Amino acid sequence: MQKFQTDFHQISISELSSEQAQKELSQLANLLKSLDHAYYNQDEPLVEDATYDKLRQRYNKIELLFPQFRQKDSISQKVGIKPTGGLQKCKHLIPMLSLDNVFDIREFEDFIKRIQRYLDLKPDELDNLHFVAEPKIDGLSINLTYKHGKLIQASTRGDGTTGEDVTENVKTLRNLPLTLPENYPDTIEIRGEVYISKQDFFNLNKEQEKNNKRLFANPRNAAAGSLRQLDPEITRSRPLSLFVYAQGYSDKSIADTHEHFLERLQQWGFTVNPLFKVVKNAREAEEFQQSIIHQRSGLPYDIDGVVYKINSVTLQNRLGFIGRSPRWATAWKFPAEQAITRIKKIEIQVGRTGALTPVALLEPINVGGVIVTRATLHNEDEIIRKDIREHDQVIIQRAGDVIPQILRVDISCNSQNRAAPFKFPTHCPVCGAIAEKPKNEAVSRCTGGLSCKAQIEERLIHFCSKDAFNIEGMGEKTVLDFFRMDLIKQPADIFRLYQHQQTILRLEGWGELSLKNLLTAIDQHRRISLDHFIYSLGIRRIGLTTAKILARYYTSYTNWKEQMLAARQTGSEERLVLGSIEGIGPAIADEIVAFFTEMHNLTTLQDLEKELTIQDVQYQQTGKLAGKTIVFTGTLSSMTRSEAKNIAERLGAKVTSSVSQKTDFVIEGTDGGSKARKAKELGLQCLDEQEWNELIGSEKI
Repeated sequence: MQKFQTDFHQISISELSSEQAQKELSQLANLLKSLDHAYYNQDEPLVEDATYDKLRQRYNKIELLFPQFRQKDSISQKVGIKPTGGLQKCKHLIPMLSLDNVFDIREFEDFIKRIQRYLDLKPDELDNLHFVAEPKIDGLSINLTYKHGKLIQASTRGDGTTGEDVTENVKTLRNLPLTLPENYPDTIEIRGEVYISKQDFFNLNKEQEKNNKRLFANPRNAAAGSLRQLDPEITRSRPLSLFVYAQGYSDKSIADTHEHFLERLQQWGFTVNPLFKVVKNAREAEEFQQSIIHQRSGLPYDIDGVVYKINSVTLQNRLGFIGRSPRWATAWKFPAEQAITRIKKIEIQVGRTGALTPVALLEPINVGGVIVTRATLHNEDEIIRKDIREHDQVIIQRAGDVIPQILRVDISCNSQNRAAPFKFPTHCPVCGAIAEKPKNEAVSRCTGGLSCKAQIEERLIHFCSKDAFNIEGMGEKTVLDFFRMDLIKQPADIFRLYQHQQTILRLEGWGELSLKNLLTAIDQHRRISLDHFIYSLGIRRIGLTTAKILARYYTSYTNWKEQMLAARQTGSEERLVLGSIEGIGPAIADEIVAFFTEMHNLTTLQDLEKELTIQDVQYQQTGKLAGKTIVFTGTLSSMTRSEAKNIAERLGAKVTSSVSQKTDFVIEGTDGGSKARKAKELGLQCLDEQEWNELIGSEKI
C-alpha cells in the first residue's frame, strides 16, 4: 500500500482554529477522494479500512464543528464514489463448467475407459476416438457472447452460471475481434482465457514498484485484477492477451470437430494456442504431455497442464456432462511438486459433520511457490499405514489446488529415536464427547452433535463459503470472531448482524467503511439458488453436485422441504422416490432424512425462511419431456442406459431408478424384469425401445 499523510489527528479537533479547520478539511477531502477512487474504481485499496474510517470520522467531526466550511458537494453526504463503470451480474446461456483432472497415463486411460463404457464402444471403435490437446493457460476464464456477428457481452466465469459483466474492459484487448466477418450463427458464446505473458508481468510489476503501487503475486492475479477494473482505461493500460478454445451456446453448428472449430475461430480473427494437436490414443497423449513439459519453461505464458477434448462434436454431444464437468474432456495436470520437511506436531481438527481429521503442523516449506505449513493425514488408518509420527522428516506433495499431503516418511533421515506412535483420541478434543468410528468407515466422528462448538463453527464457516452463500467479508476468522462473541449462533443470525453494528465497530480493525461493505455483501446474498442453499446446510454427503441433483428434481425449496418431511416416514412414497433419484441412493437419502428428523435443523430452516428468497429451478418449458418422471429398465440396443438418461434430462425429464405412482413413463428394454412388471401393475405407460426413439426424435444422434 502507498504511504499517505494520515496523521491529521495530531491536533485535537476542539483546539483547531478556523483557519486550521478550513485547511484540514480541504486536505482531508482531497485525500479521501483519492482513496475512494482507488478503492471503488481501481479495485486497489491504498490504506487499511481502519485508517480510512478514522480519516472519514475526523472529517465529519470537523465539518460538524465548523459548518461554515461545508461544501455543496461535501464527501460527508456521499457513500463511496460514482463508478465509471459497473460490474453487473449476467447469466451465461450455457453454464461454464470446470474440468476433472488426471495426473498420469493410468488415470488418462481410465478417462478413456469411462467414455468407452458410456458409449458402449467396441475395442475396434476406439481407433476413431481422437482427442485435441491444448496447453492449459493459467489465466482468467472469459465468456464472449456475439449476436448477429457483434460482441454484445463479455463475462467472467463467476460461479459457472452467473459471472460479472466486463464487456467494456474486454473491448480494450488488442487481439479480440469485435465483429465476426462471415458465416456466423445468430447467437454464439465463445470462451477463452485472458492472461498476461511472463515478460509483460515482469514489466508490469516493475512499473507498479516504480509508482509505489502494490505488486501482483503472479500473472494470473495480475490478469484477474486488470480485467475486473471498474475503469476500462486502467484495463486498457494493462498488457492483457487472449486465447480462445471453446464454445458455449450456439443456435447452429459451425464445425463437426473441435479441430475444425478452432480453425473457424482463427478465420474469424481470434487467437488460438498454436501448440494444439490432434492425438489418437493415450500413448500419443503421453508423448504430447512430455513434449509440453519440456517446452514449458520456454513458453512466454504460464501453463499448468494440457486439456484433452474428444475431437468429434457429435460424440461430445452424446457424452454430455456429469455434475460440474464434461464427460468428453479432462485436464492432464503436470506432476505434483514435492518437498522434504519435518512434522512439528499432529493435531486433531473437528469438522462440521463431527469428523476427526488429523493434521500435521509442518516446518514451513516452499512447494511450487506456496509456503506450506500444514498437511492432511486423512484418518487414523492412514497414520498407521504410513507409520507417521511427530518430529518425523517427511516427503510432502502439492498437486494443483489440492491440500498438501504427506506421501511417506523419509526413513533415511529419521533416527532410531523416533517419537512414540501417535495415539488417536477416543474422545472429541473440543467437547469431550465420545468419538465413534462407524462400521465400514475409516473416519472417527464426535457424537456431540450441535452441542460441540467445533461442529457449529465449521457449519457456519461452510454456510458462508464459496459454493454456499459466498459472502465476501465473512471469512473463517470473521465467522469465528463473531461466533465467540455470541453475535452469530446459527446461520440466520448472519442476516441480522445489522443489529450489532455498534458492537462490531468497537472491535479492532472494524470501522464504518468495512462494516458497511460487510452488511452490503450480506444483503446482496439474501437471494440464493436452491442448489447452493441445499449445499450451504452442510448435510453430510451432500456436495454441490448432489445438491444440484436434488434442486433439479424438486425444483423449489417449498416442494423439497415438504417431500423431505414426508420422507421421514419409513416406507413412504416420498422416501422411495428420494432414494431412487439417479445420483442419490440410500446412503445419501438416509443422511437427508436424518437432517430433517432433527428438530434443531427444522428450527434453523424456519429461521432462514424469514431472511431469504430461495429461487426455484427454471426449466425449459418447451422440452418434449419437461416435468416428466422416467424410469429405464432392461437393456437398450441403440444406446447405453447412461446416454438415454442424459438425453431424457436434456429434454427436461427427471430420471429415477424405482417405479412409483409418480412415474410418467417406463422405458422398457430387453429383460425389463420387476420394474416392468410393477409398472404394468400400477397402470403406467410403458414404451419399448422403438417408441422411445420415436419420442426423442432428433435428440438421438
